Amino acid sequence: MVVPFRMNHNKHGMLVRLKIFVNSQNFNSHAPKPAKQPKQDRQSPKEELDYTICGDRIGISEWKTLDAEKLGVTSSMISHSSMFVLKLLRSKGFESYLVGGCVRDLILNRIPKDFDVITTAKLMQVKNHFRRSVRAQIVGRRFPICLVHIKGSVVEVTSFETVARTSNAKEQFLYSQLPKCSNKKDLFRCKNSLRRDFTINSLFYDPFANKIYDYTNGMADLRTLKLETVIPAQLSFKEDPGRILRGFRLAARLGLSLSREIEAAIWAYSSLVMNLDKNKIMIELNYMLSYGAAEPSLHLLWKFKLLKFLLPLHAAYLDEQAIEDDQASNMLLKLFFHLDKLLACDRPCECTLWIGLLAFHLALVNDPQDAIVVWTFASVLHHGEWKEGVKFAKEKARMSVNFVPEIRKSNIYESDDEIAIAVTKLASLVMHSIHALVDKSSLRHFMCMPRYPSSPQSDMVFVSGKAGKRAHTIFQMLANDGKFYKSGRRKNLKINYDMLGKGELSETGFVLGKIVLETMSSGIVGDGEDSEAGQCHLKTEGTEEIGPLPHPDLVNNQVASMDGEGQLLSIPNSECGKGENKKRKLVEDSCIARKKMSSGNHELSEEFERKENKKQQQKLVKLSHKVDPSMAKYSAEKNIYHRKQLINNRKKITSANTCLDQTMPMKTDEHNTCTASQSAESDNHRVIAHNLDMDAKTTDNNLDVDPKTPNESDLKKKKNMRLSMIELFK
Repeated sequence: MVVPFRMNHNKHGMLVRLKIFVNSQNFNSHAPKPAKQPKQDRQSPKEELDYTICGDRIGISEWKTLDAEKLGVTSSMISHSSMFVLKLLRSKGFESYLVGGCVRDLILNRIPKDFDVITTAKLMQVKNHFRRSVRAQIVGRRFPICLVHIKGSVVEVTSFETVARTSNAKEQFLYSQLPKCSNKKDLFRCKNSLRRDFTINSLFYDPFANKIYDYTNGMADLRTLKLETVIPAQLSFKEDPGRILRGFRLAARLGLSLSREIEAAIWAYSSLVMNLDKNKIMIELNYMLSYGAAEPSLHLLWKFKLLKFLLPLHAAYLDEQAIEDDQASNMLLKLFFHLDKLLACDRPCECTLWIGLLAFHLALVNDPQDAIVVWTFASVLHHGEWKEGVKFAKEKARMSVNFVPEIRKSNIYESDDEIAIAVTKLASLVMHSIHALVDKSSLRHFMCMPRYPSSPQSDMVFVSGKAGKRAHTIFQMLANDGKFYKSGRRKNLKINYDMLGKGELSETGFVLGKIVLETMSSGIVGDGEDSEAGQCHLKTEGTEEIGPLPHPDLVNNQVASMDGEGQLLSIPNSECGKGENKKRKLVEDSCIARKKMSSGNHELSEEFERKENKKQQQKLVKLSHKVDPSMAKYSAEKNIYHRKQLINNRKKITSANTCLDQTMPMKTDEHNTCTASQSAESDNHRVIAHNLDMDAKTTDNNLDVDPKTPNESDLKKKKNMRLSMIELFK
């Protein structure tokens, strides 16, 4: 019993002595301690910036307090979770406001991406107050924030006391710009607004007082839809090159115009974006491409030569398309255009979707495919199984698609087995292209291909390996064997935006297939009927896609363009769409039929009379066998009399129709149009006249069949009534 005790004691004692020895070495070291560097030394590049030039730029003396209700902003527009945070902080005695992009979007009557709360409380106080009711955590090093999780949503809370590290020169400038005669609340609101990137992002909203505070003239820029930095753009972009990407995102999503100062600063300092952390670049690119503004964002990045740093292979493609000056066949921008149609700030996607689209397009550029292969590839992803997908693809493959160089004009695949092999190959190419987005060595390998003679200037990759692996999984099953692809049976074709935002793979593949199908449909070329039939608008349940309505005067203009032979004349500058040929054919046929009707009116009336006479004679023969001779003689005389009256009446109706038909071409020549009221009036005349004839025939039949002799007064009344009706059409 003693030995184990001594062994444990010796082991414990040895550890204690070792710890004391290490500590003594640290404290008794004779090596000189490194001098503690002041904060401003670490920010030496920023000290070189001259903030004195900002004095004339910022007019703090013109700051405004605006009535939010007059701008259409009310507290009911704030999310419940954000309002809960604001109320709780205010109940604890702290000031709390909405700030930044959410205020801007509320004024523009847009749905904010998120709601940012700023408060006078410290972040630890915020965390302690929310720790009992909900989960709260502080994240971030350079600019920490508190994330408050409430019922599946996250509210970002910042503190007025939390500021990013800046140089002494900027701190002195900020204090010099603060208003002299203001209360304490105005001072900390104003100071915080001067630290922000753009004027339209520096607005504060107090939902309890229903006031909006503007210290940097942001409302004026918002009214003119102009993007301006708070401090001069040259200094702003030197401070944080990430503001360049943020400016592109705002301009693309809100349709803002860039000021000349910002454009000049972007051209001068765009290379600084390369020095940003790749995680920050990924965040900014995801904001650009996942919230409904991908196509204009890519266009701005390419225009200002930033795409060659971020996506060099796709930038080379856009350069080639710009040389050929054929934007109609720009498949890359068309893909992201149709992506934007499905997304918005309140229904974003996860980055896996746009990574898959970039890889898909890169695969087609490097190895162009037949249209049937692309149709099948996308259709199988969208429908979730091979059988339905290939059936849909074969219906669309007979139409020509104009995307160069992505789609080949040939069509060498006929059997399902050949198509399946080609689809499997395409899926493998897409998976291989994903590596060029996540791995530098793979990107260099692509840049050495003959497809890119002018080598792009960057081998930068910012997509994480985890995101690339998720995109890789979408195409894995298609690459194994497309004929056995099955992503799960869907109940409907409605997009589940909750699953899409979380990056659920089956939902992402479904939407990716839909985007490719819509893009292929937009590239269909051919005559009017084929083009119209080729538009495969894949409607989701609960939504409607309403195309442009036909021009209301289309039919009238085409009728007026008829020449003397009934042929349509050419109409310059027509606004008709792809289905004009079909509509023009229908109008032409109706006009020719109307012309034939008017020209052959006399022939039709004579034929009608012959048939009626023949019927009357047959009736007389039958009745002669049923009635006595005296009544037969009387009935025959009456029938002859009524027949003569009917013949005279028909001649008058025919002459009335002829007059109406002759007046219609005269009015067409005078006014160069055929109005709907005139044609309807003439048709009504014919219908009434025809009904009158039918009434007369019915009267004759009754006279023939009834063996009793009709009353003379009744006959005269009916005769006078018919004649009075006929006189109306003379």
